[in-house]
Amino acid sequence: MTLGYNITKLRKQLKLSQNELGKRAGTSGDIIGRYERDEVKPSIEVAAKIADVLDVSLDFLLGKVNVKVDNSILKRVIEVQQMDNKDKEHILYTLDALIKNVKLKSIT
Repeated sequence: MTLGYNITKLRKQLKLSQNELGKRAGTSGDIIGRYERDEVKPSIEVAAKIADVLDVSLDFLLGKVNVKVDNSILKRVIEVQQMDNKDKEHILYTLDALIKNVKLKSIT
């Protein structure tokens, strides 16, 4: 999928107009339309702003990854990565236990 297709699809899923997306991303609706039609490519800075507004990673917007990453989860992962190893191990142990518990509940 092209960048333009991905912008269009995500914008419509969020029920945003081109003008609204443009306003939130610091550009115009006309320019968003040109991106969506793949007439021009945004700068990396504008593409990053568009990805933020659409709540996806830049890799997802560019079609480099197939999995939409929840930005709130990604921010937490970054926070955990910056912790010391002991705290990281504790958090991952707790997370593993919670995931296992949820999976067990879904089976029964």
